[in-house]
Amino acid sequence: MNHEFKDQVAIITGAGNGLGKSYALALAKLGAKVVVNDVGGNRDGSGSDASPAQMVVAEILAQGGIAISNNSDITQFDQVQSMVQQAIDAWGRVDILINNAGILRDSTFSKMEMDDFWKVIDVHLKGTVNCCKAVWDIMKQQKYGRIVLTSSASGLYGNFGQSNYAVAKSAMLGLMNVLHEEGIKYNIHVNTLTPTAATRMTEELIPEEAKPLLRPETITPAAVFLASPEAPSKTIIGAGAGVYARSYLFETEGIYLPEADRNAATIAKRFDEISDTSHSHYLAGATQQTLRFAEKAMKETQLNG
Repeated sequence: MNHEFKDQVAIITGAGNGLGKSYALALAKLGAKVVVNDVGGNRDGSGSDASPAQMVVAEILAQGGIAISNNSDITQFDQVQSMVQQAIDAWGRVDILINNAGILRDSTFSKMEMDDFWKVIDVHLKGTVNCCKAVWDIMKQQKYGRIVLTSSASGLYGNFGQSNYAVAKSAMLGLMNVLHEEGIKYNIHVNTLTPTAATRMTEELIPEEAKPLLRPETITPAAVFLASPEAPSKTIIGAGAGVYARSYLFETEGIYLPEADRNAATIAKRFDEISDTSHSHYLAGATQQTLRFAEKAMKETQLNG
C-alpha cells in the first residue's frame, strides 16, 4: 500500500456510490483514514439508508484500510458538526474535505417547482458551506487543510433543464475564491473539481456507448491530486474519460469611454472591441479588477487631456 496520505484524515460526502465511493477507496488505499458520509437517499434526495456508506467502509476494511461510516444529512449543520466530531474523536484531526454529495431534480425553468429548485440548492450549496464551516477552524488551528469543491460544466457553461443545479454549481467558484483568500495563510488550499462521469446522477444524459469511457475511476486521480499536499489553490480542474483540463475566468482588456460617450449606444457600437480577447487578463482577486480599471481610466484621461 502506498502511504502518501498516511496519518491524514479525509471526510468525503456522498461517498456511498459513484464518484465519492471511488475517491474514498483511492484515498484509503493511499493510507488516509476516511469518513465515508452518505445519507443514502435516492437521486432526487428522497429517502435515507445507512447501508451504502457502511458497504464502502466494509470494502475499505477488507482491503486493509481504515474508515468509518456516517449517515449525516449535510443540509443540517448540527449533523455536519457531529460528523466532524466523529472524525476528531476517532483520529484527532481533519486534513481533507471532499464535498461530493449532490442530487438532481431536473426540469425546465418554466416547469420547475420551487421546492425542487431550493432543495437542489440546499444539498449542493448549503451542504457544501456547512461542511466547509465545520472543518474550517480545525484546519486553521492545524495550519493545514485541503478542501475540494465540486462544480460542473452545467455551472460553468449551462445545461438545458438544470437551472437549480447550475446555480448551485456556479456558486462553488465564488466560495472557492473567497475561501482561498482567507485560508491560504493557514496552508488551507481550496480547489474546484468539475467531473464528467457515468454515475446514477448522469445515467440518463450519457449515451450507452460512452459510459465505459466515463467511469468514476477516470475522475479520481484529479480528486486525489487536489486533496494532496502538492495541490494548488483556487484552481478549477475538469476531469472525465481520462482527460484532465483546467478552466480559467478571463477578462478582456476593455475600452475607456470619455464621459460624453458613456451611453448604451456607444457600447453597442463598440461591443466588438469590448469583446476582443486578444489581450485578455487573468485576475487573481476582485481588487485587481478595480485597480486595473482605475489605472486604465487615469492613463486614458492623461493621454487625452
